[in-house]
Amino acid sequence: MPLNAFKTSQSLSLGVELELQLVSPSDFDLTTASSDLLELLRRKPFPGTVTPEMTESMIEIATDVQTSYEPLLQQLLDIRDVLISAGDRLNVGICGGGTHPFQLWSERRIVSKPRFKGLSALYGYLAKQFTIFGQHVHVGCTSGDEALFLLHALNRYVPHFIALSASSPFVQGNDTLFNSARLNSVFAFPLSGRAPFLLRWEDFEQQYFTKMEHTGVVSSMKDFYWDIRPKPEYGTIELRVCDTPLTVERAAALACYLQALCRYLLERNEPAPIEDDYLVYNYNRFQACRFGLDGSIVHPKSYEQIPLREDILTTVRHLQPYADALGSASALEHIYQLAHEGSDASYLRQEFAERGSTEGMVDAALQRFRYGESMQRSG
Repeated sequence: MPLNAFKTSQSLSLGVELELQLVSPSDFDLTTASSDLLELLRRKPFPGTVTPEMTESMIEIATDVQTSYEPLLQQLLDIRDVLISAGDRLNVGICGGGTHPFQLWSERRIVSKPRFKGLSALYGYLAKQFTIFGQHVHVGCTSGDEALFLLHALNRYVPHFIALSASSPFVQGNDTLFNSARLNSVFAFPLSGRAPFLLRWEDFEQQYFTKMEHTGVVSSMKDFYWDIRPKPEYGTIELRVCDTPLTVERAAALACYLQALCRYLLERNEPAPIEDDYLVYNYNRFQACRFGLDGSIVHPKSYEQIPLREDILTTVRHLQPYADALGSASALEHIYQLAHEGSDASYLRQEFAERGSTEGMVDAALQRFRYGESMQRSG
């Protein structure tokens, strides 16, 4: 079908989506509970939206369109509380984290929806391996051209969001040595990675999407699993590299860090993006996935090697006036503390060391989601 016209949205408006794990409190493995949970949630008004995802051990929640940090955080807290209450009634635990640390992909069940069944038929076992959990952040744009500018201007900051959100160190019972192993699963899909370098929406629509549609490979923007993709029907760009954090407080902070960064970029405070910026893109992405905040990236303009944590802290300082103007100073403070104290991946490894099992890690994630940032680290 033809690509949707790019809908005009309020610049820098926000929407957050979180893919969440459904866990059995008895053995801490994933459980096929999405149908029962969704049926229960339909009986009362829900403070956002909640939908099934690829397999029956996961759900996705989404906020309304928000413009500032406090209302976004409050809606995420309200959503969390409703989910926890419903899960308790069904004896189902709910948590964040980019991967479940020991579930077996072969035991997952594809949700009985035409799109998911079609993806399973196309991608085979990769569909079940897509039982991974990410945070997606939508940022409103006034035009398709603005969306493509922001998409490419953000290219050098993608490692920030990977490292800050990293919460998937374990896969199938083993420490992968990655902070975000989740993105390795995404990269297996043929239409993943980064968007083509086009800065005019007319060119994107006519020179790229129309040709891709004619090949029969894609039929809509949903078929692209890019790190950042435009969503013309919403009038947004969608950042897709984040693991689902262990708390909704962290999810709100990451979204507002992106919002402040987009405001900074829209004021043309940096040189315009060019195709050559992507020469170091995959290397920087790998560094953030593998080493998290301890990684080292290459600046795409100067080719200078920069410690990732140092680059994040420098960016936080630059963004302070933009965050203040948006009412998100508290979000920036969260990011500052996170950069110093370590990511959720570090927290999960610490819990594994202290509790001695992957089941203990899941229990810690369940408690972290339920009680949020007020919960003290064990030990």
